[in-house]
Order: sequence, then C-alpha cells, then structure tokens
Amino acid sequence: MKRETGQLRATEYIDRLAARGEPLFTSLEAQAALDVSPLAVRLALHRLSRQQRVASPARGFYLVIPPEYRKLGCLPPIHFVHDLMQALGLPYYVGLLSAAQYHGAAHQRPQEFQIFLERNRLPIHCGAVSVAFVARKRLEDVAVLRLETPNGTLVVSSPEATAIDLVGYTSRAGGFSNVATVLSELAEKLDADKLAVAAATAPLPWAQRLGYLLDHLGFGAKTGPLQEYVQHSAKRWVALSTKGKEPHAGRNKEWKLRINEKIEMDR
Repeated sequence: MKRETGQLRATEYIDRLAARGEPLFTSLEAQAALDVSPLAVRLALHRLSRQQRVASPARGFYLVIPPEYRKLGCLPPIHFVHDLMQALGLPYYVGLLSAAQYHGAAHQRPQEFQIFLERNRLPIHCGAVSVAFVARKRLEDVAVLRLETPNGTLVVSSPEATAIDLVGYTSRAGGFSNVATVLSELAEKLDADKLAVAAATAPLPWAQRLGYLLDHLGFGAKTGPLQEYVQHSAKRWVALSTKGKEPHAGRNKEWKLRINEKIEMDR
C-alpha cells in the first residue's frame, strides 16, 4: 500500500509540473517535493520511465512526457535544450543544419539536433531523439539570436554565423555539396557586412571557402566585405576541401583557393 501511495504522489508531482509548463526537473527536486529517500525517488522515476511518463536526457535530469510524445520516447529538443543547458551551466547555441532550419533553409532536415559548446560533450540519446554537441572556439564571440518559440527558448546562431560554421564543419553538415544546397537557401538572409564580422570569429580558410561558394552559387553581391577581409588577411592558398579528391584542379585567385572538390547541389 505504501508503494502505491508513493507512485501516486510521483504521478501527481509530474502532473503538476506539466500543468505549469515545466517539462524539466531534477531527481533532487523530485526527492524534495515527494519527501522520500534517494532510493525511493529512483524507484518512482524508474516506474514512470517504464510507463513512458518521464525520460532522462542527462544524468539526474528528467522530462515530463505528454501522451503525444510517448511514441517518440522523449520531448523534441526545442522543448528542453535551453533549460537543460542553463541547468548545467553551459553556454551554447544551436548551429549548423539545425540553425539553418530556423533561418528558412530547411531543405535538409538533420537527423540530430546540433549544438555548439565550448568543449566536447557526449551526445544525448533520449528515446528517438539525438542531440549532438560540437566544440567551438571563441563561442562567446559568435553572433546569436534568442528565439522565443511556442515550445520554448532557443539560442541560435545568426544567419551569417550559421553560414561560417557550415563551411567550417562540412563533415557535420553532409559534405560540401549539401552545404552548398543549404547556403543557396540561406543566402537571401545574409547581410554582407555582418558576414565579414562573423568570419573574424573563425579560422581564415572558412571565410575563403564560404566566399567562393557564395560566388559559385550566384550570390556575389553578398561577398564584397568578406572578400576585402580575405584579400587583406590571407597570406597563403588553401584547398577548398581538406578531403578533396582532385589535387590538380584549378585555382581561384579572388579567394586564394585550390578547387579540389566538385560541387553538385541537391535540387
């Protein structure tokens, strides 16, 4: 009988959280609210997890799962990422293909939700949801937007910062051809002056590659300040792709690039 009472109290606790729109809680908060031992709260949360009423995206953290997401086995990342990063004390921003979606470039839906942190961190696997973490130097210098959505808050890289990161982490964004496809959709949102500022937060070869890709895609009007930055700063030629398969391909003088990758956009 005591077990049933404990289970009922745990259920009432998560129902109250759901009613207040608070999807994230910790095991310590649950223990304090239920006034039970650490073992008792672990057992209660384990039972609720087996019933798909809660899920744990990180050690000690739990999500309240409403009926419409129980098949997913977790909440979509937008519902909990910001609160979790704040609880962990980790500055972050949503980037790459995940950020591109919020700027209208949704051609390629990423299989994982992509987040930049100051240091590497193991990915989150919560039900069918995957959250990947990527380390980014000078994270605090990257231009971001704070988006308030119906499902929660998100810190997302600006269109210009997203473009820079896409060429810097092509392997995380499906390769150069996929990056070119995304940039073709993102380009209209880019501000030429802000693009040059964003480039200064990243290695110079990223700016060289991005400028070439934008020119190649027909968005040369966006690359003026970026080209000035590259021509003033670039002292050496670099390859378009660090994994390119065409070592004897041509050169592009404007961007000091050896073109060793064929761009085949996905239409």
